[in-house]
Amino acid sequence: MGKFEIKPAKNGEYVFNLKAGNGEVILSGGETYTSVDSAKKGCESVKTNAKAPVEDQTVENYEKLGNPKYELYKDNGGEFRFRLKAGNGVNIGRSEGYKAKASAQNGIESIGKNAPDAPIVVVEE
Repeated sequence: MGKFEIKPAKNGEYVFNLKAGNGEVILSGGETYTSVDSAKKGCESVKTNAKAPVEDQTVENYEKLGNPKYELYKDNGGEFRFRLKAGNGVNIGRSEGYKAKASAQNGIESIGKNAPDAPIVVVEE
């Protein structure tokens, strides 16, 4: 089972990651948060929106979806990435870069499976 980890950022704020059961990061929070409580709200937003549909921006004439949604895209380096947008359009999470589109799609699936029931853990470093 996955878990959210909230930890201090270098600037005195907080960040979170969603980790799969194997410990791999499958989603990083879309921003830094001024408090642990606000980071927890970010985690709850990911839980709420984890099963959003995917807007595949890597195909020509893709269908533009309303929020919430995942935006699957190719970055300037040619890697596949995605971001999760909440119902209000705020970016609440982002992925690492993937060489293969299928790997990015698997990451999105993993979030849908792991996030809804994932515990939120605060890690002090």
